[in-house]
Amino acid sequence: MLRLELSNLDSRRIGPQGLDFDEALRTNKPRLEAAREALWGRKDDPAEFLGWIDVPEDTQTLREVLRYREANGWVEDFVVLGIGGSALGAQAVNAALGKGPVRLHFVDNVEPEPILELLRSLEPRKTLVNVISKSGSTAETMAAFLAFRRWLEEALGGGWKEHVVVTTDPARGILRPYAQAEGLTAFEVPPAVGGRFSVTCPVGTLPLAFVGVDLEAFLAGCRKANETARAEVEANLPAQSALVHHLLSQRGKNINVFMPYSTRLRYLPDWFVQLHDESLGKAVDREGNALRTGTTAVRAIGTTDQHAQVQLFREGPHDKLITLVRLEKPTEDLEIPAVAGLEALDYLFGRSFFELLSAEAKATAHALAKAQQPNFAFVLERLDAYTLGWLMQHLMWQTAFLGELWNVNAFDQPGVELGKEYTYALMGRKGYEKLAEALKTEGVE
Repeated sequence: MLRLELSNLDSRRIGPQGLDFDEALRTNKPRLEAAREALWGRKDDPAEFLGWIDVPEDTQTLREVLRYREANGWVEDFVVLGIGGSALGAQAVNAALGKGPVRLHFVDNVEPEPILELLRSLEPRKTLVNVISKSGSTAETMAAFLAFRRWLEEALGGGWKEHVVVTTDPARGILRPYAQAEGLTAFEVPPAVGGRFSVTCPVGTLPLAFVGVDLEAFLAGCRKANETARAEVEANLPAQSALVHHLLSQRGKNINVFMPYSTRLRYLPDWFVQLHDESLGKAVDREGNALRTGTTAVRAIGTTDQHAQVQLFREGPHDKLITLVRLEKPTEDLEIPAVAGLEALDYLFGRSFFELLSAEAKATAHALAKAQQPNFAFVLERLDAYTLGWLMQHLMWQTAFLGELWNVNAFDQPGVELGKEYTYALMGRKGYEKLAEALKTEGVE
């Protein structure tokens, strides 16, 4: 179960920095209804990149993924070659729910030393490499693939092909024909699904199958988020959390801190930062008018950042909305023992670590409220596959609703493309000679 806890947004609690949320929901109901109808109405148009809505319904692809996992019981190390949306979702879910015994590794940068360290630590005969790129032209991913292919080929000869699996577009790009020519197993990234929305397709489900995540429950949770996203506004959780972001952004809350109280969720903020920032930081609106909109997502982890960032959150500028993620129940718990001679700590004796974690989450939220810093919480009944799937799909819906409220395309990323083109020019890619010359005249070479 997932619910929103909004009491620390209430102006009666936090003063002029707060909201009368019930009144705001009534006032904005027509606008939220229009956003809901627009999103669901455009869902089947591939050009709108809303394919992530229907992916959790694709049980056929899930069966193919699970069959592939069953057929490759020899795997001890699974290497994901992917960057951004091709890695962050699986990394977040693996940290929360991965059970092993397969070890999952992510190569999501091109710094040579960590790649060499990984290559030296792995046994090629027990390693499966998953290269993930929708276009096949992602420089970082393809450079890593070239290195891993040579490593496998040197150790296994022609047998390297059994140790590579491709996840790419079903028809376009350079990886699909390459996989066909080499006889490599390949899974599809649905054409209408962007990278940061792709955790529920084989981009995420394939590696997660190898670490024992209950994918059926995970996708069932995603379908529950879809159900709430179709509900009336009074029960539409993603519309409500999007409205919170919208209203507070209008009041100058331009920094969005995402702070789960769970070490297992330590990579969820990384995934959310990309989802939020890349989707909503836009220079123009849907009509092409200059806009420069967006709020900045910031990563934090409770309780760690109580001793790092909360000083700023509580006493710094009133420019933040803090989003907490809190669990109601532990999967397992550990008692804090009594120790003679440390009676000053008797308030801890006999209590549990989860009780302490919960107390700290609630205490931080209230301390922020006392400082008139608006905050709200996603409260999860427990951390399991169903609830995590629900939360992640909810956050995708929240992002989509915000795109409608801010009148921006939440599913493109034009600000990323120029840096890619500059990289191609600096690396000597054919077709980018003029751009390389232009860079040289600007002092970049």
